[in-house]
Amino acid sequence: MSQSKSKQSTGKTAAPKSGTTGKTASSRNTPAKSAKPNLWLIIAAVVVVAVIAAIAFLPRGNTLDSPASASLPKEISVAQAKELYDAGAYVLDVRQPEEWNQVHIPGSTLIPLGELNSRLSEVPKDKQVVVVCRSGNRSQQGRDILRNAGFDQASSMAGGVNEWSSAGYPTVSGP
Repeated sequence: MSQSKSKQSTGKTAAPKSGTTGKTASSRNTPAKSAKPNLWLIIAAVVVVAVIAAIAFLPRGNTLDSPASASLPKEISVAQAKELYDAGAYVLDVRQPEEWNQVHIPGSTLIPLGELNSRLSEVPKDKQVVVVCRSGNRSQQGRDILRNAGFDQASSMAGGVNEWSSAGYPTVSGP
């Protein structure tokens, strides 16, 4: 038998398809395959729709690489705190008023640690918050109070105001 079969009824010969086994191009005696959707095509379409939806619902006004949208680590160095301070972060000092009067960071806000829970409404939720104290211990507690209250952009400064002063960054005295 030849590689190509001819149909007796029409008298025409169907040319074999490349890579076929000699069957005619139009074989009417085999059942048609049911149209099944390609699973990978469906998965790809769902992923594309999910990505488009995620992009569409990103907050406006902040880009992904802006400091306000990036999550702050729990603790930052004095140098990192200085960068945030220069960029306009809210600096929260959780020491006692006597310590504050001796030395503090200009523009910082004093809310003693013992009063922080009752004064949370005074801390802005739309800014990065750097919590400071004398040496860095109370600021961790203050940061945890803020984070537990929904302040996702709160971080404590390691080393406290002592290390800030030692680095030569600005400080002021008095109320």
